[in-house]
Amino acid sequence: MATTEKELRICGKGHKYYKSSDCPTCPACEKEKKPDSGFLSLLSAPARRALENNGITSVQKLSEFSEKEILKFHGIGPASLPKLRSSLEEEGLSFKN
Repeated sequence: MATTEKELRICGKGHKYYKSSDCPTCPACEKEKKPDSGFLSLLSAPARRALENNGITSVQKLSEFSEKEILKFHGIGPASLPKLRSSLEEEGLSFKN
């Protein structure tokens, strides 16, 4: 099995990290951006970025989408849906049909 060479990178904020993929995401910056509360705090970084990149930063906005539409976003997987459903239900909302 071949090992992938990791490359030292430095983000715009000066954080140093190693990556073996083309992904430009700095782990330290991602950790700093994670919300302390709210439905986005329940999600993994890729799922959170997927929603934010599509303008979904509130459960009200989330309720304007169907589950099928949400699953099409790169970074969202089936494991995210129960957390999203629960967050919607807490506010008396649901996914669009």
